[in-house]
Amino acid sequence: MDTQPANKSIVEIVRATKIYPPDVVALEDISLSITYGEMVFLTGMSGAGKTTLLKLICGIEHPDKGMVEVTGKDLNRIKGAEIPRLRQQIGMAYQDFKLLPDRTVAQNIAMAMEVSYQNIRTIKKRVIELLQKLRLEHKHNAFAGNLSRGEQQRVTIARAVANSPTLILADEPTGNLDSKTTKLVMELFEQCNISGTTIIIATHDESIYRKSENRVLELHSGQMVQPTDRTILTPENMP
Repeated sequence: MDTQPANKSIVEIVRATKIYPPDVVALEDISLSITYGEMVFLTGMSGAGKTTLLKLICGIEHPDKGMVEVTGKDLNRIKGAEIPRLRQQIGMAYQDFKLLPDRTVAQNIAMAMEVSYQNIRTIKKRVIELLQKLRLEHKHNAFAGNLSRGEQQRVTIARAVANSPTLILADEPTGNLDSKTTKLVMELFEQCNISGTTIIIATHDESIYRKSENRVLELHSGQMVQPTDRTILTPENMP
């Protein structure tokens, strides 16, 4: 993982708007800057636009207006071999998991490392380490499709962090977890962050950021607002 100056932006979004057909405005005029090494919590009610914003950042979706840059690359302009190289730097923990049900837990986690040509010994060691940290070592050879939702969620998180990416995007990563397991997941994210990984966590679970000193951003009806008073943030009045 490359080290970067603390004040350099890894994510830069300028006046981004995303509209889904026929005329659903998911995000409107969003501007946001996140620096290397930050952990940021993105909050807001269901339907506020959190998932859409994460999709813009990882390049699954593209804005209808505005610009999204990740690691200095304009996602509207990159093409060819640049796209898979960029995605190898991003670990995504999806809200709907996106695991392969007919593969084992270990195989699902290992996939993230195999695409970057890690050696087999390194992959096996990392998989075991992550399963131990998330209390899933007994599920090593279980098929992902046979897991509970909470177990699938933890496997998704393990896969997202496995390759020590530059940027981790987590969409409601504690939504199916009890408080004890939530603590394990947050400890893992904090360890990744201490190692230099930038992390953006979209969540409506106030318990995971209530006492945090990290930045908390809020979306409301597709617009960025002040978490305390819901004043809409624009480039002119951003703090």
